[in-house]
Amino acid sequence: MIEIAGTPIGDAHETYIVFEAGPTHNGLDSAKRLIRSAAEAGAHAIKFQIIDADRLIADPTVTIDYGILKKDGTTETVTEPLIAPLQRRMMTADEWREAKAEADALGLAFFATVCFPEEVDFVQELGAHSIKIASADVDQLGLIEYAAKTGLCIQLDTGNASLGEIEKAVDCIKATGNLNIIIHHCPTGYPARIDGVNLSILSTLKSMFDVPVAFSDHSTGWEMDIAAVVLGANLIEKTITEDRTTPSIEHVMSMEPHEAAAFVEAVRNVRPALGQKRRVLSEAEVIARSKVRRSAFARRAMAAGEKIELEDVDFRRPGTGITYSEFVILNEKPLSTDLSEGDALTVSHF
Repeated sequence: MIEIAGTPIGDAHETYIVFEAGPTHNGLDSAKRLIRSAAEAGAHAIKFQIIDADRLIADPTVTIDYGILKKDGTTETVTEPLIAPLQRRMMTADEWREAKAEADALGLAFFATVCFPEEVDFVQELGAHSIKIASADVDQLGLIEYAAKTGLCIQLDTGNASLGEIEKAVDCIKATGNLNIIIHHCPTGYPARIDGVNLSILSTLKSMFDVPVAFSDHSTGWEMDIAAVVLGANLIEKTITEDRTTPSIEHVMSMEPHEAAAFVEAVRNVRPALGQKRRVLSEAEVIARSKVRRSAFARRAMAAGEKIELEDVDFRRPGTGITYSEFVILNEKPLSTDLSEGDALTVSHF
């Protein structure tokens, strides 16, 4: 179990919910609207991506393929230079400060993906509550070590990473003395293919590393998020957008504000519904059960001293008296008192 901004994350606690707005805002105003939507929906945190696209992308001709949702409900795959969607999510330092202030005012934790040490310094200055390392940077051990030394919770995305690479990254974080680690399973694709979601890896990550695990959802809808919680995910990250038909990367698989509250409630309901591995009945369940179960009632009037047998009783509702199993022990025992037809049998009759 770890704690972020006073909220514990672990198997004994409710599912932690983060809305990702990094790829779906188009500037400060939309970023603030998405922050407000996340807060109104009841999420714990909002996440952004603090990226200097021109520094990160050395070859601006490299392209990326992704799906967009059209107004008629169909999807289309488009291709554009990778640098373009990264440039659309850039903001100035002052704009980031204003976005963080908005999150603070609404009680949302603020998470950020970073790519360079200077960005680590900046999010620490901002007062971010957690630093995320992108899947593509799981092998950037220098960056990971630098981020870990802040002492902030490090969230490690692991899409397309081997277990060996994840192990090296986790060891790198722990070597700094920072044990505040969350490992994300993040399927690739925008959106991810259903046959590539591979939720079963969540239990592998949890057993291997003994830290909270998370699911960064790249699928449409929220079925995969429900399944992830069932399989042990402690944190769910879902992208939020103002309009899924926005013709840019990640909007197609995102949650819109009008459905965000229902999503949060559905995900939060899963963990308490899982209950315990042992069958432990509550007092309310025992009371409800007794109303529909059956107990022994006299089929005829009988006098004290008569031996009562199975054919002398009916098993009728409610089940508040002698059960069938108990009656088997009492079968052919003499009565100590008279019985009238329809009386419920009790141990005082023997």
